[in-house]
Amino acid sequence: MADRYTVKAKVISQKGNCVYGHKVGDEWVISRTTPAGICMSAFNSFFPDLRALMFGGILPWSDDPDAVTVACPDAENPLVFELRRIRKE
Repeated sequence: MADRYTVKAKVISQKGNCVYGHKVGDEWVISRTTPAGICMSAFNSFFPDLRALMFGGILPWSDDPDAVTVACPDAENPLVFELRRIRKE
């Protein structure tokens, strides 16, 4: 089985007001289950990249092999999340 990494999702940018109350600085550590309190639309938007990072993948459009930024789908009140793989020590 492939190595599984934990990934941290953090809100790094916000315009407008998120209807779920998310704001810059909010973060969730994601391992084996969907984190409590996160908007499912935002989670769904970054899920493919999250899975790639969790299983050691590299996203070729990102300058950092351990991180990627993803926007939520609310075009009127967008949040941008950074997903960062937490390397095992």
